[in-house]
Amino acid sequence: MRSGSDWRDSTRPGELATSAFGSTLFDAVSQVPVRSQPLTFDVCHIGVVLRALLFVHAVMAIGVMFVAANATAWLNQVAGGSAVALPGVLLWLLVACVLKRPLAGWPEAAQWFAAIALGAASGAFGWALGWFSGVEPYAGVRWLAPMLAGAAMATAMFQWLRLRAQAKLPADTTAQLAELQSRIRPHFLFNTLNTALSLVRLDPARAEGVLEDLAELFRVALADQGESVTLAEEVELAKRYLAIEQIRFGERLKVSWELDPDAGHARVPPLLLQPLVENAVRHGVEPANEGGVIRVRTRIKLGAAVVSITNSVPTTPSRPGSGMALHNVRRRLQLMHDVAAQFETRRDRDVFRVQIVVPL
Repeated sequence: MRSGSDWRDSTRPGELATSAFGSTLFDAVSQVPVRSQPLTFDVCHIGVVLRALLFVHAVMAIGVMFVAANATAWLNQVAGGSAVALPGVLLWLLVACVLKRPLAGWPEAAQWFAAIALGAASGAFGWALGWFSGVEPYAGVRWLAPMLAGAAMATAMFQWLRLRAQAKLPADTTAQLAELQSRIRPHFLFNTLNTALSLVRLDPARAEGVLEDLAELFRVALADQGESVTLAEEVELAKRYLAIEQIRFGERLKVSWELDPDAGHARVPPLLLQPLVENAVRHGVEPANEGGVIRVRTRIKLGAAVVSITNSVPTTPSRPGSGMALHNVRRRLQLMHDVAAQFETRRDRDVFRVQIVVPL
């Protein structure tokens, strides 16, 4: 058995004593509930829309090669066919997006029927719209051919969506659990409790505030929050975390906030910012005798919300991490926003920067 003093970290002047007990990940997080099966008809992403449009137009362009007499005729027929295919594909995607939740409760056979029937109807819609507009890309083609083509394209697209949903579930679940494991560490819990104990006699009000912030952090971490939260909620949670660390590190931790209220409406995966500010504290502030600076900024740029988190880099490097938190943040952003989200990390001399871009 170790003596009680062995559980203590060495402390710097002005820093409250904390516990280093339990440097391993919190195994209990594996019991955290995760959200249910991803929606098969979840096509409300720009990446899915772009892939669907490219797929349908590519198939049509290849098919036209078998009937076009020359390159000029091929271009003309592809242009005319696009006038028919584009409205049909967009209609299928729009209806699937609007009805994604009701359709998720249907049996698989009924989902197949809905996808194929909607594809046939969308094909007929595109053909009718082209016919009324005077577009006749293929002489002699009537309503049956566009309906069959729409049903065939819908069959292929729905199968791809099913495979995508099946592949997404384990990745999503793993990312959520691993992200939680990367942030809820026993040493943070014990450090915070020791901080509160140190303040009980000196400043009971501040000790109560620390425990309230800790309770809120764990309430959010252990709750099943669904698919997304607002960026403003994530900022508030990050503030609570840094408020706890501010008491622990004292003047060694300097935090700057530059927040645009309009950016707070963006939807992001839950527990997105806290692991990033925790990384900034662990690698930018904790190893430096003089402490460090963390800056969090949100703004609107080109119709998207931009979040940047920067921290000073100490001359004495910290112990290298596994990179799990950064990897999981990037992965969950891709799962939620696909190609519409951006995640970048870079080091500029003595500053490390993380930048996230999400659609509004």
